[in-house]
Amino acid sequence: MVADSLDAPGTGPARRFAAAEPAPAGPRPGRDGPLPRRIASISLHTSPLEQPGSGDAGGLNVYTVEVAKRLAARGVATDVFTRATRPDQPPVVEMLPGVTVRHIPAGPYGSLDKSALAHYLCPFIFGVLQTEARNEPDHYDLVHGHYWLSGRAGLAAAQRWGVPLVQSMHTLAKVKNLALAQGDAAEPEYRLRGEDHLVRNADHLVANTAVEADQLVEHYGADPFRVSTVPPGVDLDVFSPGSRRAALRSLGLAEDTELLLFVGRVQRLKAPDVLLRSAAALLEREPSLRERLVVAVVGGLSGSDLTQPRRLAELARSLGIADIVRWEPPRSRAELVTFYRAATATVVPSYSESFGLVAVESEACGTPVVAARVGGLPTAVRDNVSGVLVDGHDPADYARVLHRLIREPARRDALGAAGVAHAAGLSWDATVDGLLDVYRGTLVGERLPLASGQ
Repeated sequence: MVADSLDAPGTGPARRFAAAEPAPAGPRPGRDGPLPRRIASISLHTSPLEQPGSGDAGGLNVYTVEVAKRLAARGVATDVFTRATRPDQPPVVEMLPGVTVRHIPAGPYGSLDKSALAHYLCPFIFGVLQTEARNEPDHYDLVHGHYWLSGRAGLAAAQRWGVPLVQSMHTLAKVKNLALAQGDAAEPEYRLRGEDHLVRNADHLVANTAVEADQLVEHYGADPFRVSTVPPGVDLDVFSPGSRRAALRSLGLAEDTELLLFVGRVQRLKAPDVLLRSAAALLEREPSLRERLVVAVVGGLSGSDLTQPRRLAELARSLGIADIVRWEPPRSRAELVTFYRAATATVVPSYSESFGLVAVESEACGTPVVAARVGGLPTAVRDNVSGVLVDGHDPADYARVLHRLIREPARRDALGAAGVAHAAGLSWDATVDGLLDVYRGTLVGERLPLASGQ
C-alpha cells in the first residue's frame, strides 16, 4: 500500500497552485478560470473499453467515456489510465482524437477482486509515473481520480507532478456498510482509511448528488468548500422514447407482455433477488398475469455472485417463476434501448447507489422506474413523477407498486412521459459544464462552495 502523505490538503511541497480565500459572491466559481490542456483520468479497476454490466464494469465505465468524449470536444485532452488485464492489450489505445486509454501492467492478468487490487497499487503508480516521464514536463494540468483505489494512485501522481487532484468517490465505504445486503461482506478497514486520507488530501471532491456531498461532510468530515455536486448524465442521442410494441416484438415477446426489467451487475448489492421475489408476489396477487408476465435480468455476474453463479436461477426455481425469467448477458447501449422501451417498468432495488445511471437511461426511453429510496436514486428518480421510490426492500412493497402500474396503464404512461422530461435535464453536456467549473476553480486554487445538486 502507498504510504499516507502528511501534507495538508492542497499544501504539499510540489503543489503548483497557491491556495486562495473563499470566492466572493457573484459569478459561479471557476467559470472564468483557465481550461486544463490535458487531464490524467485514473480508473484503475475498470477500463472504459470494457462492456458495462459485468464484473466491475458499470456506470463508472460509462462516466469516464462520456466525460472524456465531451471534454475532447471542448479542446481538453484526456488520458485514461487503467490496469492491463490481458497480455494482448496494446499499451495505448486512441478511442478518438483527444481521448487515449493507457493500459498499465500491475499484478497478474485477468480479473482481480477489488480487495486484491490494493496490493498492486505501487506497481500501478510506478507505471503511471513512468508513462508521464516520457513526455515533456507539465504534460498534465490536473488529475481526476475515480473510485478510492484510483484516488490513491492519483494522489501520488498529482503530488509527484505538482498538479491538483480532483477526486470522485462514486461509492463510499461507510455508506455501503450502513446498508449491506444479506450475505454481503463489509468494506474493509483499509478502504475506510484510504477514503479518509483522500478526503483530507484531495484538492477537490466531486459528488454525484447532493446526498453524496452531505455524506462526505457528515461521515468523512470533508470541508464543504472543497466539495461540489456534479450529477452524471445520460446520452440523450442514444436513449430516447420509441414504440413499446415494436420493442417487445424485437425481443420476441407478445405485444401484451408485461416486462419487468433489471439492468446492471448481478450482485447482492444491486438486489436483483428483490425483483424475483416481487414477481412471485405479483403472481400471488393476480395469477392470471403468468400468461403475459416476463422478468428480464440483463447483466453479468459480479461481486460475491461470481462464486455463486446459480444463486438467482435456483431462487427463481424455488419461487416457481423460472419459466418467466429471461437471463440476458450484458448488452450494448443500442440493445439496452430496446429493453428499456419494451419494459413496463425498470426496477432498481439496490441497497446502495451513488447515482443510478440505469434509472435515468430508462426514464430517457420513456419507461418509469421503481427504485429503492437510497443514495442518489431520489435524484435520478422523481418520486411519483418519473417513477416510484420504495422505502426498504420488502418484495411485497415492490409488488404493490408494480401491480398498480400494470393495472393502470395511463399512470404508467404519465410517469414515462415525465421521465423523459426529467432525464432531459441530466445530460452529459451539463455534467461536463459542471466539471469544467470545478477544474478551472481548482487550477487557480479557489475554494468552491458546496453545490446544491439537482
